[in-house]
Amino acid sequence: MSSSPRKRSASVEGTERLGGALAPALRVGDVVTLSGPLGAGKTRFVSGLVHVLAPGSRVRSPSFTLVNEIAGALPVFHLDLYRLEHTRDIENLGLEDYAERGALIVEWGERLPGGWLDEALRVTIEPVETATGSDLTAPEPERVIAAEAAHGRGRELLAAWCTLPEAW
Repeated sequence: MSSSPRKRSASVEGTERLGGALAPALRVGDVVTLSGPLGAGKTRFVSGLVHVLAPGSRVRSPSFTLVNEIAGALPVFHLDLYRLEHTRDIENLGLEDYAERGALIVEWGERLPGGWLDEALRVTIEPVETATGSDLTAPEPERVIAAEAAHGRGRELLAAWCTLPEAW
C-alpha cells in the first residue's frame, strides 16, 4: 500500500484502472475534479471510474453537452467545464441537484466556484516530461497523477486515494 498522493500510469489502461480503483470510495455528494492539459487522460480516468460504478456504460467527453449522466448503483454526473469561462455559467448548471443525486466528476474542475472545491478531491494528470518536453504523441505516454484535498469529504477521499498503489 502507498501513502503517497502521487501515482504513475504507464498506459491508458493504467489510467483507467486507477480511476476504477477510486470508484468504490465514492458516494452521493462527492466531487472529484480533474485537471491537466488537453489529451492528458482525464476522460480515460473517468471511464475507468464509471466502468466500476456502472458496468457496460460508455463514457464520452461531455465537452459539448457539458454534463453526461451515467446511471448506476451510484449515479455519476460527468461534467466538462472547458468551454465555460464565467462562474455564473457554471452555477447555472444546477450542480446542487446533481450532487444530491450522485457523484460529480468534473473535468477542468479548477473552474468550479471555490465553495465546490473546498470538499473536493482534486486530481491533476500531467504527462511525464522527457528531454524533449511532454510527449503526448507517444503510443503509451506515462502520466503522473496527483491528488489533494483541503477539507471534509475531500480529505476522506484523499485518504482512500493514498492507500492505492503508486504504479499503474
